[in-house]
Amino acid sequence: MTTNIIVIGMGYVGIPMSALLADVEDFYVTGIQRRSKRSGWKIDCLNSGKTPFEGDEPGLDDLIARIVKNKKFYVTDKYDAIDEADYILIDVQTPVDDHKIPRYESLRDVSKLIAPKLKKGVTVIIESTVAPGTTDNIVQPILEKGSGMKRGEDFYLVFSFERVMPGKMLEYITDFPRVIGGGCEKANENGKFLYGKVVKKELQVTDTLTAELTKCIENTYRDVNIAFANEMALVAEDFNRNIFEIIELINYRHDRMMHFPGSGVGGHCLTKDPWLLMYGLQTYTPKKFLDRVKLLPYGRELNDFMPEHTVELMEDALKEADKHDNIKITLMGVAYKADCDDTRNTPTERIVDFLKNRYHSHNIEYIAHDPWVREKDYKETELTADFDAAVKDADVLIFATNHKQYYSVDLDVLKQTMKNKPILIDGRNIFDKKIIESKGFIYRKIGEGSKHNSI
Repeated sequence: MTTNIIVIGMGYVGIPMSALLADVEDFYVTGIQRRSKRSGWKIDCLNSGKTPFEGDEPGLDDLIARIVKNKKFYVTDKYDAIDEADYILIDVQTPVDDHKIPRYESLRDVSKLIAPKLKKGVTVIIESTVAPGTTDNIVQPILEKGSGMKRGEDFYLVFSFERVMPGKMLEYITDFPRVIGGGCEKANENGKFLYGKVVKKELQVTDTLTAELTKCIENTYRDVNIAFANEMALVAEDFNRNIFEIIELINYRHDRMMHFPGSGVGGHCLTKDPWLLMYGLQTYTPKKFLDRVKLLPYGRELNDFMPEHTVELMEDALKEADKHDNIKITLMGVAYKADCDDTRNTPTERIVDFLKNRYHSHNIEYIAHDPWVREKDYKETELTADFDAAVKDADVLIFATNHKQYYSVDLDVLKQTMKNKPILIDGRNIFDKKIIESKGFIYRKIGEGSKHNSI
């Protein structure tokens, strides 16, 4: 029996999910993507059997080529096929604004567009991360009003969040447990049928609100733990010790797993999901314990501070080098994560913002290097994939992303290519301080003091 699936939003979640589902026997997937200036090109790209991602995504290229060739997957900007859909997956962006309030324009618009076209018995699944309470209080009323049908009787509504990670898109769908939060037993059964075709791990059934909370708390847990690592990195710098050595000693215990600090937290999830959790707490609860929730917002504040601290390390190094103006600064890495092309909320952008706000008349030249990111996805500075051109005559290299290419840099050649008294700012623990300084570089690293230890 044929199962018709609509996936709305051809991004980092919608594309790999569509690809996996379309590879299932008797599953046919239609992807829907707006023809916007930024993302409309993906339609033709995907329909030609190619992936729009530049980063290393094992298995995805071959999978997309196969499902397009087999006519199991097609992308359009039209909503015509909605009325034939057995499943509709919503994978649109749900960012927060400058006031940390969710921006649900896409989610609301899509819900309004599909509502009049829903056929009886269809299952709508929200995979986008939302504030706890959103599915029941925002999406359900829109669908019921627009369709004239009742959730749990005429159609089914499920929240089942994604755990996709750039560089491991397919693996993180197939090899991670899946939480299914339906509003009734039938909704959960439908969710299990769909995801059971592609997910190899457990299908964990719960209610909708619990599923929403699980997603937000899961990512907030990681964000807060990274914030702790960043705070301890600052402590280690004050003590003139190396936090990475300390973490290694701590994690030698089998029951410890301290996270690693860095030049900032980026990506679409960790930077916003804690605020979605806070918004849900403020909007859909009695707020009895709201004034006790301190770690979450402080963790976000501290993680947002790390790009600024990266600039502070650079300033300290410039003082040592006695460099004040006519400086070339190269940002090494634009993607928020190693070996991918995802620039969403990249710490590099915040680093550049801090630099430009602090220096107005110092004749500073900026350039960024990234082997994966396209120029259209990064507008802060000039961008090149040419490593030699990026580092030539540079005074400062700020390593904000740990692309694997950077670990094999020839330091002797780099020293000759850069200007006198070259400076390396290590935001990702890429280099060894003793080796770097022995080569004649001025070196600063997040989490390691700048003075020489007595040992």
